[in-house]
Amino acid sequence: MTTPPVGVERRIGQRFAFNLPVFLRDVTTALEGPGFTQDLSSRGAFLFTDLALSEGAEIELTLKMPSEITLGENMRVRCRGRVLRIVRPADTSRKPAPSADSATKSDESKAAETKIGVAVCLNGYEYLPEVEDSPAGFRRISALHSPNETERPATPAPATPAPAIPRAAAR
Repeated sequence: MTTPPVGVERRIGQRFAFNLPVFLRDVTTALEGPGFTQDLSSRGAFLFTDLALSEGAEIELTLKMPSEITLGENMRVRCRGRVLRIVRPADTSRKPAPSADSATKSDESKAAETKIGVAVCLNGYEYLPEVEDSPAGFRRISALHSPNETERPATPAPATPAPAIPRAAAR
């Protein structure tokens, strides 16, 4: 009998298999785009995207970090990190082993076959305020306001008397 080779686990934090939507931004080139995670920990992530990234690139990821990682509530965070590895769609080194029910693949795994895989080491977090579920036209665009500007209550317009409308003489 032969025993399989023993691999050394180099990860510090526990990895969770979460398929979460993520928004990516390359800090150097300012390229932005969507993606989704395959797995996630407090120190790193493996995700899929169409964004043209390269190894060593500094990136930002914005996502809702699950409670299993925050050890509290789910929180929106912006993470800064560095791309450790890129896996092209034709590269089979990261693909999971085929299973008996491989004919019924999920939408995420079908999409993952056409996107690049990105391994990211996370360096820091910025906690973001929750986004209210309201129509896009009514959301506050914080980029238009300075960070130390406080919210001011709306002041009503001063009341002006309505102009008099002449009445037609009734005869």
